[in-house]
Amino acid sequence: MQLPIGYTVALDQFAPAQAVDLAVQADDAGFVGVFCGDHFQPALARHGQAGFLWSVLASVGARTRGLLGGVTTPGYRMHPAVVAQAAATLASLHPHRHWLTLASGEALNEHIVGGYWPEPPERIARMFEAVELIKKLFGNPDKDVRYSGRYHQLESTRLWTFPEPPPPVLVATSGPATARRAGRTADGLLTAEPAWDRLQVLLRRFEQGAGEAGRDPRALVRAVQVRVSWAADERAAMTQALEEGPVAGLRFPTADLRSPFVVAQAARSVRAEDLAGRVLVSADPDVHRAHLQRYADLGFTHVFVQNVGRNQGDFIRMYAAHVLGRVTR
Repeated sequence: MQLPIGYTVALDQFAPAQAVDLAVQADDAGFVGVFCGDHFQPALARHGQAGFLWSVLASVGARTRGLLGGVTTPGYRMHPAVVAQAAATLASLHPHRHWLTLASGEALNEHIVGGYWPEPPERIARMFEAVELIKKLFGNPDKDVRYSGRYHQLESTRLWTFPEPPPPVLVATSGPATARRAGRTADGLLTAEPAWDRLQVLLRRFEQGAGEAGRDPRALVRAVQVRVSWAADERAAMTQALEEGPVAGLRFPTADLRSPFVVAQAARSVRAEDLAGRVLVSADPDVHRAHLQRYADLGFTHVFVQNVGRNQGDFIRMYAAHVLGRVTR
């Protein structure tokens, strides 16, 4: 069985119209869908973009056939009920194609509304409350629901535009405790964790959580986002990795950084050796294919690849010719 390989387009790197065009190219080339992150600011100031996730995904959906994945953080810029409404609307426009992925967030995007930016345990608790609230709205199309949590409140209401079926709700995580809880409550897991030993632990804990809740982990989504830097030669691939994707090489958490200018300053210290094991840097299609095969062998059901460079058209064509359809699970 072929491993479904999707395409990640960075909305903080490409303007909305360009992002939509790239998603169309990827769809035509045979990628199974597109994933985008919800940014209010770019990670690096030089990238200069931060298009609104829901507008872009709706436009992508109108011109493509594949999966529409969005990673967002509820409870700061948008109440979980509003996120549920946005996801339900997208799923109504494009049935059976949308995955809603919830993350605990980064100050870079969420602090802009001026509220207190909490420590990681509270951010994770807020995220799982949002999962519970959203799934209540998705699970009760014909009656009003209420929710009273520690962090989120919902008065009696329902989603009046309701898709059948509602989109699955995934949790983005890089920690084993969060992965286990996701297995108990969510419809799947999405991770961008690059370390192989940690990936194995994440999948085991996710499956453990699913089993504890009486759920079959084989029926749940296990997706991973993989950063690569491909170019026509090895030197160019490394140069663009350092210029366009240095954040992956930072050796400290970036979730509390609040300005793309601060992130850019920190990223100036990143060297080629810092990217080892975090970004696949290679001009060889066989290396890319073998790299993705390792994720399939670990047990992931879907892989979404992000090429960190600006050479997206060439990258899409290379993957279509040499990688897509050649990774099995």
